[in-house]
Amino acid sequence: MHEVALLIEIAMALVVAFIGGVIARRIGLPTIVGYLLAGIVIGPFTPGFVGDTHTIQQLAELGVILLMFGVGLHFSLNDLWKVRAIAIPGALGQMALATLLGFGISQAWGWTPTAGLVLGLAISVASTVVLLRGLMDNGLLNTPQGQAAIGWLILEDLATVLILVLMPTLASQSGGFDWAQLGLTLLKAAGFAVLVLLAGTRLIPWILLRVAHTRSRELFILAVMTIALGTAVGAAQVFGVSLALGAFVAGVVVSESPLSHQAGADVLPFREVFATLFFVSVGMLVNPGYVLANWVTVLGLTALVVVGKPIITVLLGLIFPWPARTTIVVALALSQIGEFSFILGQAGVSLGLLNQDQYSLILAVALISITLNPAMFRLQAPLEKMLRRVPPLWKRLDRASPAPLALTEAGQPENGHVVLVGYGRVGHQIAGLLRGISIPIVVVHADAAQVEELKRQGIPGLFGDAANSEVLTHAHLDRARALVVAGPDESASALVVGTARALAPDLPIVARAATREGVKRLGDLGAQDVIYPELEGGLELLRHTLLRLGFPLREIHEYTDAVRRDHYDLQIDTEEEHRLLDRLIDTLPGIDVSWLTVPAGSPVAGQSLAEANLRARAGASVVAIQRGKTLMANPKSVTAFQAGDRIALIGDAEQIETAGRLLGPGN
Repeated sequence: MHEVALLIEIAMALVVAFIGGVIARRIGLPTIVGYLLAGIVIGPFTPGFVGDTHTIQQLAELGVILLMFGVGLHFSLNDLWKVRAIAIPGALGQMALATLLGFGISQAWGWTPTAGLVLGLAISVASTVVLLRGLMDNGLLNTPQGQAAIGWLILEDLATVLILVLMPTLASQSGGFDWAQLGLTLLKAAGFAVLVLLAGTRLIPWILLRVAHTRSRELFILAVMTIALGTAVGAAQVFGVSLALGAFVAGVVVSESPLSHQAGADVLPFREVFATLFFVSVGMLVNPGYVLANWVTVLGLTALVVVGKPIITVLLGLIFPWPARTTIVVALALSQIGEFSFILGQAGVSLGLLNQDQYSLILAVALISITLNPAMFRLQAPLEKMLRRVPPLWKRLDRASPAPLALTEAGQPENGHVVLVGYGRVGHQIAGLLRGISIPIVVVHADAAQVEELKRQGIPGLFGDAANSEVLTHAHLDRARALVVAGPDESASALVVGTARALAPDLPIVARAATREGVKRLGDLGAQDVIYPELEGGLELLRHTLLRLGFPLREIHEYTDAVRRDHYDLQIDTEEEHRLLDRLIDTLPGIDVSWLTVPAGSPVAGQSLAEANLRARAGASVVAIQRGKTLMANPKSVTAFQAGDRIALIGDAEQIETAGRLLGPGN
């Protein structure tokens, strides 16, 4: 019966979280707001169903581990280094000043120094989830301003991991600070990190690669989850450091593997589910009665987060030479607190540094600031306009050299590439042709061995299931020239096309279908051209038949393309098909464009078109000359023939044959 009770707790938490998340998104708020409110609804401080706080919190620990694993997985020193001029002084300066302000206001309320320090640290860090959602919703994610904000958050995340390591030392000191304990804690953390980074960066990627070669997705997912949870628990049990540090380091190690994109994509569903339970468990700890009774305190601390943190960022912008627009965007984006504030507050409660009511205050401020954050982004233009009205202030704020570079993935083309999903027999042929005409490609494929081989050939490849949008986002569809979906699995192709159309609305998409119904479905999802190989064979037979009957190639192509656009329906039932069929019937069979070559030693080599006079001598007209890679359409009469030229002539079969004899042997 206990097992049934556990299932009821999980089911209720997920049901109310789903309802809360849907409502939040429908009114334009981050889903975290809905999850927190869902936790309040089933919490012990509200009427109705009351969830088991202890049980939900136990499950939420998995959410914390997977959240920190995801942070480590996406942590990149290279990305941070590109925006170091803004991220390093900005994040450290803003965290220090916000912590001091939080500590100061807590002392005015009569809190203990340790509780005040935890409060200051909790309000100094922003939510990565909320920031990314805000940047995406406002089209800022891939801008220099958005990349600077992400780099800022990377450093904040790194600082938070260090804070979580040091918090037990803060709790154990009595009367004076125990420097020996602090040194021992740092030594343990450093020893764990060095051991895992040195041994793990060789062993763990090797293990993942071997598992990927088994072509068993469930084994690969199990391996990633084992690494994340095993490293986190091992860090806590063997080295005495936090689960959060263990999970973060595990993520950093896995990020060194060429399979990191697929690892992140496979863990994502688990991370989202357990992170949702974490946010619900946080909401369950909010006491609405305490918040209402202390509304003045709540509003004061909310003002410090929503108004004070942006002001701190702008003041730092007056000191450091950053672009003004970047300063404004970062200031507005960081005017909230979220999951890391919850983790810090939860650690403070478990260590006895905070009481439950003080934690409720942090949670209430997080809920309000996250709710207000979408509106804060809308202040960007008015705020910039207001600052420009004070020229000395704007000049001081906008002293930057060129904006920071946008982050790009190593080995990926900057732009103008073709993304090829699937590298089977069809994909291999497409890739070979595109490379032959010097078009850069990025291949997304679910076979680790083939992706490795591609990289050895100098072809950028991403290992992973492209039907998962987390992997597809790394192909930079927003900068691509086209997407070709060449895999045989129609269901997966539908997911890829739908996701790609959402990520890049204007991207040309060519997809392969396996059924007639799939042709229409892929077209409805956004693929401009859908190829069905089985029916494509019928069209090819039709093309060759019409060619043998003497119909012109151009008219045949236009008609067969119209059939493709009508989802391979050979019934003549559209206006375009009627028009093209009429043109095909009206064309005079027997007259077409033929290509002949001017061989070495040809009698016309060196002669101009006027001198060769092929029209008068053979009856065929020269309509184009291809010389190397240059095509000359309607060449002038003074243009001279050269050996090796390919000549396009129009005429009937007898006229073309006569012209071939005049051009020389080989025709």
